[in-house]
Amino acid sequence: MHATVCDYIADLVQNAVEAGATRVALEIETRSERVAVTVADNGCGMDAAQVRRAENPFFSAPGKHDRRRVGLGLPLLRQATEATRGDMEVRSTPGQGTTVSFRFDAQHVDTPPLGDLAGTLLTLLSLPGSYDLAVHRCAPAGDYAVARHELAETLGDLENAVNLALARQYLTALERELDVPPRPRARAA
Repeated sequence: MHATVCDYIADLVQNAVEAGATRVALEIETRSERVAVTVADNGCGMDAAQVRRAENPFFSAPGKHDRRRVGLGLPLLRQATEATRGDMEVRSTPGQGTTVSFRFDAQHVDTPPLGDLAGTLLTLLSLPGSYDLAVHRCAPAGDYAVARHELAETLGDLENAVNLALARQYLTALERELDVPPRPRARAA
């Protein structure tokens, strides 16, 4: 089983890139009552039969994984969400893409921790390939948006170590701002 919510996010985004997506949208919302994530892509998509096979732990698309014939990502995600009073939904259309949404009950004792979101985003933003990843992050203290193409325009090549270090500092600062409790509103006199 995955150790953190970030592990599920990484698996889904990597699958989207491997499915030929040129655009991947990632939404992450953390609240006191829930953790909600949606990954939507414009990759090759799947028909209903392919979605059912993708949710079978004993199936993996031919050629996807060297020396292994199982695909545990979606089955483990479904098991984890359902075990924590959450849910998961997969919507897909051949030739148009796939959207996977999942929610965990943040108060459930077995809900995995979020994990290192800044580090996970850095890894996903620097995957090789011609795709754009747009991230929208929401939390009680605020939200932020970051896109791969914007980082690349600002920093340059995202495979360069110096640029990756700068991107890590930026993402870490964005996450740190969300850890600050929201300021109380001033009362009208």
